[in-house]
Amino acid sequence: MDTASPGPSDLVIGGQRVELQLAPVSVHTLRVTLLPIAPDGSVRAPANPPELAIGPMGASLANIRTLSAPKVVDWNDGRIHVAPDPLAIELIDGAGRPCQRLKIERSGGVRFATGGGPIFGLGQGGQQFDRRGGSFPLVNGQGEGVQSVDMRQPGARAPVYEFDLAHEGARVTIPWIVSTEGWAVFFRAPYGSFHLGDEEGRLIPDTSDVTSLLDAFFVVARDPMELMREYAVITGFPHQPPLWSLGYMQSHRTLEGRDQILDEAREFRRRALPCDAFIYLGTGFTTGGWNTGHGQFRFNESLFPDAGEMIRQLHDDHIRVALHVVDPPLHLSGTVDDSGPAASREDNAAHYWNEHQPVARAGVDGWWPDVGDKLDPAARLARIRMYWDGPIRDHSDRRPFALHRNGYAGMQCYGWLWSGDIDSTWQTLATQVPVGINCGLTGIPYWGTDIGGFITTPELTGELFVRWFQFGAFCPLFRAHGRTWKLRLPWGWNTGEYGPEEYDGRRLVPGTLPDKSELRNAAVEPICKAFLELRYRLLPYVYSAVREAHETGMPVMRALWLHYPTDPRAVVRGDEYLWGRDILVAPVVEKGAATRTLYLPQGTWYDFWTGSTIAGGDEVTRPVDLKTMPLYVRAGAIIPTGPVKQHTEQASGGPLTLTVYPGADGSAGIYEDDGLSFAYHAGKHHKIYAIWHDREKRLLLRLDPGLKTTAPFPLERAIAVRIATTGATHDTVFNGKEQTFNF
Repeated sequence: MDTASPGPSDLVIGGQRVELQLAPVSVHTLRVTLLPIAPDGSVRAPANPPELAIGPMGASLANIRTLSAPKVVDWNDGRIHVAPDPLAIELIDGAGRPCQRLKIERSGGVRFATGGGPIFGLGQGGQQFDRRGGSFPLVNGQGEGVQSVDMRQPGARAPVYEFDLAHEGARVTIPWIVSTEGWAVFFRAPYGSFHLGDEEGRLIPDTSDVTSLLDAFFVVARDPMELMREYAVITGFPHQPPLWSLGYMQSHRTLEGRDQILDEAREFRRRALPCDAFIYLGTGFTTGGWNTGHGQFRFNESLFPDAGEMIRQLHDDHIRVALHVVDPPLHLSGTVDDSGPAASREDNAAHYWNEHQPVARAGVDGWWPDVGDKLDPAARLARIRMYWDGPIRDHSDRRPFALHRNGYAGMQCYGWLWSGDIDSTWQTLATQVPVGINCGLTGIPYWGTDIGGFITTPELTGELFVRWFQFGAFCPLFRAHGRTWKLRLPWGWNTGEYGPEEYDGRRLVPGTLPDKSELRNAAVEPICKAFLELRYRLLPYVYSAVREAHETGMPVMRALWLHYPTDPRAVVRGDEYLWGRDILVAPVVEKGAATRTLYLPQGTWYDFWTGSTIAGGDEVTRPVDLKTMPLYVRAGAIIPTGPVKQHTEQASGGPLTLTVYPGADGSAGIYEDDGLSFAYHAGKHHKIYAIWHDREKRLLLRLDPGLKTTAPFPLERAIAVRIATTGATHDTVFNGKEQTFNF
């Protein structure tokens, strides 16, 4: 028995004796854990809660209970310096450079170095783009959360919120901080609030649990892509979503009847506007939603009198259906596979999922879980995982889709995130660009906004909708939604009518609709159609980038820093981003803009629209009209595109086109599977690998030898290789065997 009182050299945190464990997770990641010492001298192994994806830990580098003098521990090529009173841990990399210094206060608070470069991550909401100097309280969703102290005033107890739902969106604070100086940290515990000062950051534990001990994962890597991969190693790699979820989704609010619901699908097809899914709001936030009220799992029979038949007809029109759900059990826990007494509790995931079954059996393809702001992280993850495991239990051959308002670390394994009930203003549109980039840097690759903004304001015009639609076409989630919902239809700006106005007294009052003169704007629909068609033509490129996210943890919507870490001007840009590896997107976010100034990283770039080349390494001011959002393609890129489709499952006889942008060597992997099932787990997938040798002007085409596959390649695939500069083409039929083309 070890019952002695703490000695002068014992480690004591929160009034209890602790053991410091330093354990390697990988060559880049170190787990730093403080564990309480029981009266008998034992310690429990560190927990692996749902937000962690790591397996059993190996042997620790050090287990320290007493410390009277500094201690050095070797880790790979680097070192770990540990010093007492206050307990301090410093990581030194193999080149002798300090990477991170951590101080643990006796109260349980944590201080850590913030370095000199920009700081990213921390989920959604809050100060954008660089997080330095920002306060990030314990807030989840649209204002609900645990109050935090003002971290700019040590010792102060007054709660402080700097919450800007209108522009930044819902707050989803995730304790992953990533620095451009080659380090990152995931604070699994304590659950707390952050303040990122100029020289030092602070993690202050939740005041309801100030004795939470430390469990943190420190990552040291100079390559930003390695940092992102390590986050996925710690919390899980992103799931592989169904292909249809990358198409366009039209969201609805107040519905007017059975015929209107079915006619809208036919209207999309009549107007040749590509679309893959309809999402229906529940009754409660609107008087005419899909169900009978908040938290109810019964179809509104005045609108869906024969829901199964209606969904079948929507499916016949190749439209998937997702339903809005709210008010989950506050303490949701467990899994859909629970049984026995546990599964009989109302707050158990198996019980709650069974409540969904009456509507799920009608043929529902996806879910839109809303209003879970008061859930703690464990309950949020239980809910998010339920909407993954439940559909798989019911249909094991289909990949699920669920769009969440709330989240936490690990959600990328199961679901999507959207930015909440933002306002329809130009400032909001501008702010959503860095919000999306930081979500990607927090390991959440499947993200998007309400195109047009949720809360209608007088600023919502055809111009703002078009600019937002253009941005949405280059977000993983391509979905229009908001009050006065018919103005979110691609043709809604040329009907002369607002449609249902839908006020509920929040933030704005009646009388704030756009001027009615805006409702005869014939320019909106053709521009929306052009960007819908562009999104669908780019799906081979987008789906390959999604596969890369699944395999590596890299987001689809990428900060320039991820690929240009040594270019200081690229590192700090939060108003533009890379779409996958090769396409640079510069959304237009100013009213009446005639030009857009953007930065092109070093190298040669092509204007996507004109084909002209420009040298990077400086800002460029490009003229824009309403039809144009600046897009640039880097030299060496090989961009795969397909023919325009009206939905992702539409068969097409057109070729896969590979457009080569010469000026540098380059390569591309074009990933393909059935887009719907989990057969890729069994190797039923392909990756066509294209390699461009710029000096020889030669393209090599083959199957990726590094991808394990069990499926034979189709007997033939029509491929058109095109050179962007000259327009020279070479048509071929690819059968999986290596081919070479000289230009």
